[in-house]
Amino acid sequence: MSKQTPQDEAKIVAGRRVIEAYLKDGMQIGLGSGTTSYAFVRVLGEKVREGLRVEGVTTSTITRDIAREVGVPLLDINDVTQLDLTIDGADEIDRAGRMIKGGGACLLWEKIVAYTSKRMIAIVDETKMVDPIGAFPLPIEVIPYGWRNTMHQLATLLATFDYDAPRLELRGGSSDPVVTDSAHYIIDCHLDAIPRADELAPLFNQIPGVVENGLFVDICDEIVIGHFDGSSEIIRIRD
Repeated sequence: MSKQTPQDEAKIVAGRRVIEAYLKDGMQIGLGSGTTSYAFVRVLGEKVREGLRVEGVTTSTITRDIAREVGVPLLDINDVTQLDLTIDGADEIDRAGRMIKGGGACLLWEKIVAYTSKRMIAIVDETKMVDPIGAFPLPIEVIPYGWRNTMHQLATLLATFDYDAPRLELRGGSSDPVVTDSAHYIIDCHLDAIPRADELAPLFNQIPGVVENGLFVDICDEIVIGHFDGSSEIIRIRD
């Protein structure tokens, strides 16, 4: 087994803080995707074995497999009207809760589950806190049919936000594209910074061919941050 890095340990710290601060017996929760979420699910499995009674809805097949491995009971999202909360990571997040998600190509399921929840808690290590967001490439989930045309329309939209010929890439390339759990493609937009995320986010989904975008704005209620020194903190975005 490889030795854990300080970043790995910070993710575990954040996961333990989330469980202490938020989880109660009987809750139905959304289980996010990405390395921090996977660390949380493994910690959650420990608590379930100790007697914590919760049920989860997963945001990816990877999360599903990890949850089953560690013994977290799972529900089908189609059998749930509303979850108590969702706990998910972020590729980048600012202190107002604006996030970029989708580095693991799970953004569509992640957004569906987040919107199904009463509250959404972002769980991150300290490296994910940035201002502004945008250094991480922004993922856009698109249908395979006409993806080059969709990419052209994305570039046209971004030009109206003063992005001059931004670099847009089909993740994996045209010969071996990454395929999401919903059988879609991912186009990564290299924008460097997104100071107008609130304005830009709803416009992506107006483009035919776009299924969902990786800007998560006005979704996060609280942020739990794990630090390399072993401490953690909670930032409350809204009550």
